[in-house]
Amino acid sequence: MLPTPTPTPTLPLFLFVALLFAGCQADTAPGAATAPAAAPVDSATIDRHLTELASDRYGGRLPFSPGEALTLDYLEAQLKALGLAPGNGTSYRQEVPMVEITGHPDETITLDLPGGEVDWTLGTDYITFSERAEERTAVENAEVVFAGFGIVAPEYGWDDYAGLDVAGKTVVVMVNDPGYYLEDSTLFNGSTMTYYGRYTYKFEEAARQGAAACLVIHETGAAGYPWFVVQSSWTGARLGLADDAQPKVDVAGWITLDAARKLFTHSGVENVRWFEAAASPDFDPIPLNTTLTTAVRNDLRFDKSYNIIAELPGRERPDEHVIYTAHWDHIGTGPAVDGDSIYNGALDNASGVAQLLAMAEALTQLEERPERSIDFLFVTAEEQGLWGSAYYVNNPIFPLSKTVANINIDGVNPIGPAADLTITGMGHSEMDDIATAAAERQGRYVQGGQEPEKGYFYRSDHFNFAKKGVPVLYADGGYEHQTLGKEYAQQQKDDFVATRYHQPADEYTSGAWPLGGAVQDAELMLDIGLQLANSERWPKWRTSSEFYAER
Repeated sequence: MLPTPTPTPTLPLFLFVALLFAGCQADTAPGAATAPAAAPVDSATIDRHLTELASDRYGGRLPFSPGEALTLDYLEAQLKALGLAPGNGTSYRQEVPMVEITGHPDETITLDLPGGEVDWTLGTDYITFSERAEERTAVENAEVVFAGFGIVAPEYGWDDYAGLDVAGKTVVVMVNDPGYYLEDSTLFNGSTMTYYGRYTYKFEEAARQGAAACLVIHETGAAGYPWFVVQSSWTGARLGLADDAQPKVDVAGWITLDAARKLFTHSGVENVRWFEAAASPDFDPIPLNTTLTTAVRNDLRFDKSYNIIAELPGRERPDEHVIYTAHWDHIGTGPAVDGDSIYNGALDNASGVAQLLAMAEALTQLEERPERSIDFLFVTAEEQGLWGSAYYVNNPIFPLSKTVANINIDGVNPIGPAADLTITGMGHSEMDDIATAAAERQGRYVQGGQEPEKGYFYRSDHFNFAKKGVPVLYADGGYEHQTLGKEYAQQQKDDFVATRYHQPADEYTSGAWPLGGAVQDAELMLDIGLQLANSERWPKWRTSSEFYAER
């Protein structure tokens, strides 16, 4: 998960152009109601699980590592102890065949430009990798083309590849959508990122177009996270599904704004306001009179990871399911920071796993089981590309047509009770209405995502359920602390991203965080799940949502 990044003001186009060419005690939430008919969530349970899973013993919970085996065993033991049924027949595990690709990209890239050779340095100027399960992938003397946003979106009348043959070429593209840069609500979805703005889409579309390589220009505001996140998240071992047949470029990667500046300045192309041109639907791709050669050598390891699933069977309609999800993985070990090389992933997402286990504990104390089944799905390899949930929705244990909704937890509110409930992706479905009613029972107000330009809706496991037509909810509190206000809450978010996100400093010791906010959100999510599990309601997508047709 990519939590709320350091707030970066929406970057107007003129500023982007200028940059380009410039040199555990739980505090109690007053008035908070517990989930109807459910036992209260115990903060001590959250603290206990979080302390364990975020400890150095688990080594950062990377799939294929010893930390995976420890995590799976721990989850299975806890679910058995609660008396929850195995979710996959007689097993709590769902096998996920995967490939681990440990990439060794070239240390430098030399660009042959009309203005002379320009060298890029790995880590400083670029990060490259390959998602192809091959021992070596390369591009040699590939022509470089600036393809704008790299978007083909007929519904928006947009095609950056129109009339362009990129077979065997390297495309350089911008992250995010045109509306973000122009602050134009009439372009795409304005400042709210669509899937077309995600880097994953850029790589996918470049591959569909036949490109050999795709490089995305990083800018903190547009991407939603600083460059060090690219450095920590896109180096070392990467995972993918072993049976993934989607087309892939030979070399994918990111370049910094400064690297893009070097490229454009020495390309010999004159009198072009690059990003202003790209933000027009009439944009024509720009050949950069440049060739690029680079390679990635890959160590391959084929193995299996696992999702964990447990069930509280419904008493009347057990074949209808409400599914809670949380990803158990993080990114393992990496470059040492202040002498620490274990990336514990306490908030991301040992906390969400701990919260979901505490919710499961509360549900097992019900006097009567709900009418529908409630399932607890702990997925693998979220940090690597949402792979565990992708595998599940393509190989569902329970038919998706019988899945009422997915409620996803990816990081808890670690600062105490909140006045808000912030729904990421608000406006997609009737799950908003159900969540709003639950929030009102707790005396909280509801708002949509506060940084929609970051595209958070597309960045955690609920997205895979949404793509298959299952209504989803991804929400939590924490933008306004109940007593200390909005400014305090934002300062805490800023500090996390600046110093701990995807860093060894994302750690936890027992009692380190006030868990009242985590309890508050857990009880709200229980309330929502029970409302659905004890009704015959099937939440509907809004007709304006891109997922409407899938249901």
